[in-house]
Amino acid sequence: MTVRRLPALGGLLVLAVLLTGCGIRATEVPTDYGPAPSRVRCSLAEPDVSTQAAPGLPAQVFLLCGSSLVAVDRTVRVPDGASDSGRRVLVAQGLLDELAAQPSAAEKEAGYTSDVRRGLTVTGPHSGDPEDTLRLSTDPDDLTSYALAQVVCTFSDSAAAEGDGSVILAGPTDRSARRYSCTDEVRARPGSNEPPADEVTGG
Repeated sequence: MTVRRLPALGGLLVLAVLLTGCGIRATEVPTDYGPAPSRVRCSLAEPDVSTQAAPGLPAQVFLLCGSSLVAVDRTVRVPDGASDSGRRVLVAQGLLDELAAQPSAAEKEAGYTSDVRRGLTVTGPHSGDPEDTLRLSTDPDDLTSYALAQVVCTFSDSAAAEGDGSVILAGPTDRSARRYSCTDEVRARPGSNEPPADEVTGG
């Protein structure tokens, strides 16, 4: 009887060795979670052609996805012959318009949204402002933390920014301008981390 059981016992041992070698635990219960998702949240399956076809200056804007900011490609139209200061304002306004526009169908499917509302405009500096000041039609303090983070991070990564990547913003009144920065913390958690700001004076 003992001799007859040896082949069966040997077969079980071989099976156990094979399972272990393949990294499979014989005691685990098989699970089936269904098919893998067709699209990862906050990641476009392929380049969004609709946002790349428009003529203009290549740029990026920061949209919201989940709890963080994600850069997406856009184009901004800037007329030829614009002065440096005028060009900065035109680029800034084009970026605001892109932030306020509805995300494309592909972006919506991937989970992108924007907290920047339509109608937000930008002008150049007032008398006494630093020359690179951008004045918004809404005071930065009156924007939601998400919208302010979108604006600051979008501007800081564009021709509207200072040479060091910071951006000087102010509202429509004569309140002093402030220099804002887009940090890793702001990009990761814009709802709980407002862009750092320092007051600046002088033109």
